[in-house]
Amino acid sequence: MEAKGRYGELIGAAGELEREEARELARLVGADPLPAMRAAAALRDRAFGVRVSYSRKVFIPLTRLCRDNCGYCTFARPPAEGERAYLRPEEVLEIARAGAAAGCKEALFTLGDRPEKRYPEARRELREMGFGTTVEYLVHCCRLVLQQTGLLPHANPGALSEEEVRALREVSVSQGMMLESVSERLLGRGMAHWASPDKVPERRLATIAAAGRLSVPFTTGILIGIGETIEERADALLAIREAHAKHGHIQECIVQNFRAKPGTRMANHPEPSEREMLATIALARLLLPPEVAVQAPPNLAGKGYARYIDAGINDWGGVSPVTPDHVNPERPWPHLEELERATEEKGHLLVERLAIHPRYALAAGRWVDEGLRPRVWAAQDAEGFAREEDWAPGANEEIPERPLREIRGLRRTRMRPEFARVLAGAGERDLDEREVALLFTARGTELHELCRVADGLRREVNGDVVTYVVNRNINYTNMCYFRCRFCAFSKGPKSLNLRGEPYLLDEAEVARRAREAWERGATEVCMQGGIHGRFTGENYLRYLRAVKEAVPGMHVHAFSPLEVRQGAKTLGLSVEEFLRELKEAGLGTLPGTAAEILDDDIRAIICPDKLSTGEWADVMRTAHSLGLRSTATIMYGHVERPKHWARHLAVIREIQAETGGFTEFVPLPFVHMGAPLYLQGRSRRGPTFAEAVKMHAVARIALHGHVDNVQVSWVKMGTEGVKVCLQAGCNDLGGTLMDENISRAAGASHGQQMLPKEMEDLIRGMGRIPRQRTTLYGRPGEDRLARSAG
Repeated sequence: MEAKGRYGELIGAAGELEREEARELARLVGADPLPAMRAAAALRDRAFGVRVSYSRKVFIPLTRLCRDNCGYCTFARPPAEGERAYLRPEEVLEIARAGAAAGCKEALFTLGDRPEKRYPEARRELREMGFGTTVEYLVHCCRLVLQQTGLLPHANPGALSEEEVRALREVSVSQGMMLESVSERLLGRGMAHWASPDKVPERRLATIAAAGRLSVPFTTGILIGIGETIEERADALLAIREAHAKHGHIQECIVQNFRAKPGTRMANHPEPSEREMLATIALARLLLPPEVAVQAPPNLAGKGYARYIDAGINDWGGVSPVTPDHVNPERPWPHLEELERATEEKGHLLVERLAIHPRYALAAGRWVDEGLRPRVWAAQDAEGFAREEDWAPGANEEIPERPLREIRGLRRTRMRPEFARVLAGAGERDLDEREVALLFTARGTELHELCRVADGLRREVNGDVVTYVVNRNINYTNMCYFRCRFCAFSKGPKSLNLRGEPYLLDEAEVARRAREAWERGATEVCMQGGIHGRFTGENYLRYLRAVKEAVPGMHVHAFSPLEVRQGAKTLGLSVEEFLRELKEAGLGTLPGTAAEILDDDIRAIICPDKLSTGEWADVMRTAHSLGLRSTATIMYGHVERPKHWARHLAVIREIQAETGGFTEFVPLPFVHMGAPLYLQGRSRRGPTFAEAVKMHAVARIALHGHVDNVQVSWVKMGTEGVKVCLQAGCNDLGGTLMDENISRAAGASHGQQMLPKEMEDLIRGMGRIPRQRTTLYGRPGEDRLARSAG
């Protein structure tokens, strides 16, 4: 039953309640948590969907000394004879390296507040190491871990000055400090925070405010059951809300339950019940802004921790496969497999995040120090979650098991109602950009259903036929005066030993390669290259004539919209005039490359001096109006996000609706290894495997009724990746290539050609029907088929 009357009214306005009304709501929730839990869970679902995140981390207890005297704490302890006050740098690195080896992304530094203010042993040891304060030493250790292990530090040193927050910002991607409570009563003699100067609420709130002013993603929270009232819990949550309203920096609020520990002043103090925890979690979710994550530690709850999902949490916090919870060592972490199972039994999906939450990782330019941004960009996926795999386009890494389980439907989770509604309309109508972007966020059961629907549309349009073309790539030069930041073909590092020296093929060599391809059964040559500083439109015309004179029957698929515009400009012609000349010289079709992401905000980052989205579209419309058909491509997985993918597909669909000139859509995942954009620390490591599969599936759905063919690049995806994409909406394997230079220059490891027999064996192995095609999806002549088979 839903809450009615005053209770329902307060729940409905919870995010805007002032102090007295929030306290009233807290009392009602404490008396009857269920209505608040239902409302909190619904609010959580709207903000975060079915995802419950966690951070795979390693805990580094830099020091167990603390000047405070909290009545419940067993982490802090006084100096002991024969023990050092601080971990040595080599000990810190040993722990961090073990975490990195176990797949951790985060190094959480836990320590007491300012022990040097209380203990001469701490002061002496710091001096011996060359540091004046604990925070100075913490900064040093964060830097060591960052540089030598790649883990992203999260610093949790307690109350800090603004200068200390600033110093830590340079070496940690996020910081944290539990507010615990804003009750001054708890500072009294015999109370939880007696003789604890760093637990003065005003001091802790000042630290949170300083972090906000310095744009530090911040973790805070409340500790319940230490003597505070339920109204005071509401006060603490309102204080957190107020801090976030000013600066927008609270990434998560932890609701943590007090545990009575032997040997402490509060050893016999009653612990909060599960009911209290559920009520407080629900209250936190209702009072806090929707974008602030609500977390509760699973190890402090016993076996029933999954019930926290019912109360509105969306995060489990840090879980370590390596180190214990040093604050609560008697409460071991659940194994990640168990945590995943418990989360999925509630219909939710366990997703790994970084120390910095997705909302802040996506906006690293604002929230992360400049020196740390490359690591944050490289460690995240397109939605800002942790990149959980070593697989990257073009690499020889095995396909990761986790996305395969999702694609195959082995991880059963609830689907978001909005997602299910959009997917139900697939194939029945054109989806808008927002709906397409939503499909790109599929995970768990949603990803399985996305691929299933896409493959159904593929079967409806193409049957079980999978096509390919016997062709040869001819990249006539790798010299280019454009400064595309993603391109390693013309500007890649010599250290990869893939590019070799700059080259420029003459017309005779291009003709020779075309003849050789014809003799091997090819029906197409694909000609593209860099924009050489001395090129004019006449160079392109000469290459065309050379091929057509040498092999009149060869289809020439050549020249991106960038080359077309450059050629037209150098000859003083309009694009239409130059395209007519190209067509007369033998141009058959155009590759739809130079598209990258058809969004000018993204183009300003990755190819600022290249043609704009509108200019690319104008070339395509003009070519199609002259009877020159083309492919359409996307190059994704660098700096763009799902909303940009959706915009790109909308541009393709709009042009196709007008002209009908696109023969196929070709997703080209970003190969990062040798790309300047990545080497300069300004991009992701290409798409994840799941993102690559989603691109093919969503393209099939978004372009249904417009573009009939979706191609998968075996050069980028590898043969095993091709097999998955053939079950997610793809019906074409592209070309045999014979020569492939552009992806290999970026670091791709897959072969330079795939023989027709290999293509057909792969297709038949999938239970599909192979069919060799021409560029325009016709059937090659018997001579071509016989030669290619040989």
